[in-house]
Amino acid sequence: MQKSLVALTIMATLGLAACQPEKGTTTETAQVPKLTKEEMTDAQKQAYAMGASMGMFVFTRDKQMQQFGESIDKEALMQGMKDGMANSLIFEAAEIQQIAQQGEQAMQAKQQEMAGKMAVENLEKGAAFLAENGAKEGVVTTESGLQYEIIAEGEGSSPVATDTVKVHYKGTLLDGTEFDSSYSRGEPAVFPLNRVIPGWTEGVQTMKEGGKTRFFIPAELAYGERSTGNITPNSTLIFEVELLEVIKPEAEADE
Repeated sequence: MQKSLVALTIMATLGLAACQPEKGTTTETAQVPKLTKEEMTDAQKQAYAMGASMGMFVFTRDKQMQQFGESIDKEALMQGMKDGMANSLIFEAAEIQQIAQQGEQAMQAKQQEMAGKMAVENLEKGAAFLAENGAKEGVVTTESGLQYEIIAEGEGSSPVATDTVKVHYKGTLLDGTEFDSSYSRGEPAVFPLNRVIPGWTEGVQTMKEGGKTRFFIPAELAYGERSTGNITPNSTLIFEVELLEVIKPEAEADE
């Protein structure tokens, strides 16, 4: 069903594209200004939402293809659109669905191949970085391979894995790309320390309330071969963490 919807989306997007005037036309339709969202009727909003959804699908697919040095053939796109609107398709409906499925499978295969190469490269880059970083003054390397550098020593209590912590933090990749930040969200994060990646669980236990530490977390203590957001497979991560408060479990706090 999902692949059938992909095929239908492509066909519908092609159909909508054919309705757009060509560049250089002087028809009345081409000169009509775009409606603002305040001017649209409910029916127009629904039509716009449908077109926008399909347009975003095509935009996203084109970006994915560009990762492999390819792009959507615009002429074929327009031809399919026009043929779909005229009900004069050169392929049968079953063939179109099959072609769409083949395209999905080919895309997935290329993405998996790219992810595999990236995973190997990230491991190599991470190992080289950690080897160099571990030799720097002030950087501590634990038995697990976690590295940390104390920026500001705290004076409060240290958490254990079963505690909940309130922290401010910023996470970056080795190239400096920021992928997460409580500072950007404008409020600290609160979570059980044993519900996060192993590097966090181990590392934050070395801190005291009021302290700030920079952690260098190898892939096996982070997300491993998983991808999430800007984090690609086997990425070594860097976090700056401020431990604001240690929150003990209720049963323990009541004692």
